Amino acid sequence: MKRLLQLALLSVSFAVFTAPIVAADAPAETKAPDKSPVAPIATTVSTVTGIAISPLLGTSGYGAYKYFTAKTPEEKQSLPWFAQLSFWLPATLLVGACAAKDSLGAVVPAGLKKPLDILETIENKASGLVAAGAVVPFTMDSLSKMIALQVPQEHSIATGLAMINLGSIDFSWLLNLLTVPLGIAMFALVWMASHAINVLILLSPWGAIDAALKSARTALLGLVTLTATLNPWVGAVLSIVLIVIAYFVAGWSFRLTVFGSVFCWDFLTLRKHRFTPKDGANKLFSGKQLTERGVPIRTYGQLARQADTGTWAFTYKPWLVLPARSIEVPSADTSIGRGLFFSTVRAGEDTLFTLPPRYRTHEEQLVTLYAIPGGVQPAGLRKAWGAVKELFGSRAAKPQAVAAA
Repeated sequence: MKRLLQLALLSVSFAVFTAPIVAADAPAETKAPDKSPVAPIATTVSTVTGIAISPLLGTSGYGAYKYFTAKTPEEKQSLPWFAQLSFWLPATLLVGACAAKDSLGAVVPAGLKKPLDILETIENKASGLVAAGAVVPFTMDSLSKMIALQVPQEHSIATGLAMINLGSIDFSWLLNLLTVPLGIAMFALVWMASHAINVLILLSPWGAIDAALKSARTALLGLVTLTATLNPWVGAVLSIVLIVIAYFVAGWSFRLTVFGSVFCWDFLTLRKHRFTPKDGANKLFSGKQLTERGVPIRTYGQLARQADTGTWAFTYKPWLVLPARSIEVPSADTSIGRGLFFSTVRAGEDTLFTLPPRYRTHEEQLVTLYAIPGGVQPAGLRKAWGAVKELFGSRAAKPQAVAAA
């Protein structure tokens, strides 16, 4: 099973990269391009969605497509930077290296693979920012120019201004005021949902799950690319479906994005050597058990201990900017589970809070500050199904936990 997942990951990655090139090399007479005025919109929606699913792979594939469709050396020289051979070829090799890392994830020790997963998560963030700031605006600008060029020039005003060819005026800048923000919004929604896979890989202790998640994302990118190549309208419909799904899971994706950012920053900067838990409130992420109290899993907030009652108060801001909310959290029957890369605060067998990596080696101090009765315990792997449900943010509640709440 693991070998099949590895083979599928490498095969789909190769297919996604080569599909635009094969389509570009196809004979011109076999193509029946859609001449309708809105056809470029369908193609652009598919392009933006594909790049958002995997920014580095999508950008390099899109750049390679534009490189191979350029007919003359002069056209190739005038291509944007992401369509130059010096960018898309090394980027493709980097994508292949990431795929090889995932295919070998089952045999690479976790202590070696997790740092590589963190580096890939950072790469996904960086390439996403670059695509949102450069590639997507360029794509939407090209769409605006294509729409503007389709305005018939004979529709100029036949009055005293008839000598002025109004059809030659470039109104694409006006369309950009609408299309560029819309394109960035579509990209952000799909990218956050796709980036959540990288964060799930950081949380997952099994290489098989990592390979399955990465294979599913790459297969989805291949499906978008293939359908857009065969029929732009089918590709656009599929892309719109993905955008709608990404909209409804945006909150879950956003919390995972914040979690991954904090995790990577703490781990790479070795923040635990410069960090000391505060006597007041400390920042952490909510766990599965607090979903029963209306707090979404992996919500970033502050935990403070009330000295008079001995209970805890968890304060957070939805979407990090909305008005603050606070709930009381019972501290009885709690303990800290010390993991290899990050630790958790547990209530019984359920995760109450997830601690960022900065708290690693500071668990004893937290036990003292928050009067945690169970102390620090080694965090072993629990039942596989329960861990998988918690990984994906299951809201399943235990009856006794609901009664206690």
